[in-house]
Amino acid sequence: MNLRSWLTLTIVIGLVLALGGWMWRRGEKPAAAFRTAQVTRGDLLATISATGTLEPEEVVDVGAQVAGQINSFGDDPHNPGKLIDYRSEVEEGTILAKIDDSLYQADVAAAQAQVDQAKANVQRAQADLGQMQAKANQTSHDWTRAQQAGANAGLSQSDLDTYRANYEVAAANLGVGQAAVVQAQTGEAQSAAALQRAQRNLSYCTIKSPVKGTIIDRRVNIGQTVVAALNAPSLFLIAKDLKRIQVWASVNEADIGHIRAGQNATFTVDAYPGESFRGVVNKVRLNASMTQNVVTYTVEVTTDNSDGKLFPYMTANVRFEMDKRSDVLMVPAAALRWTPQTQQIAPEARGAANAENAGSAGNDSGVVWMPSAPGNVRPIAVHVGLSDGINTQVSGDGLKEGMTIVVGDATPDDVAGNNSNPFVPQFGKKKS
Repeated sequence: MNLRSWLTLTIVIGLVLALGGWMWRRGEKPAAAFRTAQVTRGDLLATISATGTLEPEEVVDVGAQVAGQINSFGDDPHNPGKLIDYRSEVEEGTILAKIDDSLYQADVAAAQAQVDQAKANVQRAQADLGQMQAKANQTSHDWTRAQQAGANAGLSQSDLDTYRANYEVAAANLGVGQAAVVQAQTGEAQSAAALQRAQRNLSYCTIKSPVKGTIIDRRVNIGQTVVAALNAPSLFLIAKDLKRIQVWASVNEADIGHIRAGQNATFTVDAYPGESFRGVVNKVRLNASMTQNVVTYTVEVTTDNSDGKLFPYMTANVRFEMDKRSDVLMVPAAALRWTPQTQQIAPEARGAANAENAGSAGNDSGVVWMPSAPGNVRPIAVHVGLSDGINTQVSGDGLKEGMTIVVGDATPDDVAGNNSNPFVPQFGKKKS
């Protein structure tokens, strides 16, 4: 067979295949012109979505008030033989850690010595004051007798002056002695205060839990040196009660007006897929934050964690319950957004469609479209209610459960259909 014959045969085969495909296509059913859904009945819940973080309700940051090296950790009260660590449950007064106290013990010893010296100074001053008091009494007595005897006792003016001078000197010394006692007592009080301060600093070397709770963070290790300067270094973070936990959710300013205290909320966490947890809004914080010109407010949601499944700092996807409707008719929200072209509206319904479109300008009015003749739709006026973003509550005359409505134009896949041309080779499909 020559080349011309081969070309002729190839053209004939191509024409046969094309004719067969055209004849097969003519036998197909016409593809749907619209995507449709049904009117359903059920419960509708409108929510606001936000993301947040799980936080303990009350956290105590335990720090160090003195500087030094961490020598040891305390014993876990609920796990004999184990030291304080993450997740340890502690009681109020439980020893958490001990700081090297050698320097502070030396300070206490020095302060105690100063107190002993001050007490000795007070005793010596009081003894000197006693002697001065006796001297003053004696000179006062001598001066009084000299004044009474006078010239009758043969005392000269010089003798009287001597008695008087002795009395005045003794009185002055008495005042000095009294001042010395007061000064010694003041020194004793200051030494006692210094001793008390040294003892307090020594007691700070033993870090104790101020509350009953669970340690959620240990920020030091044995051998580490902590320096308490302007700020107390943080050693442990204790959650008082992990049976109650909060979600701190960031809510956009556009939605914050719909959030109120006592409002119900649900949330999920990645650790438990498919499980939902319930909570109640505790408060809306007024300090807003701005990130890339987006203003958000923090909303506290309190939830029960008696089973201990929720851990602090998990990421939560929160849904705040705004409103709820039970046993209502619903349509997909897309059905209310779709508008047909004029040629798609049934001719007899075009006038009514224009009037209904004009009347649906209000927030509570809308139009859904029901298929009529092939490729045509007709309108149904509805009242629009609550929406959850996917489905919307509707009501209206002629609207019934199970009714078919249009949600959009057919896609290319819808137009192509699921059938295939038997004359075209099918790759990747199993033969039946």
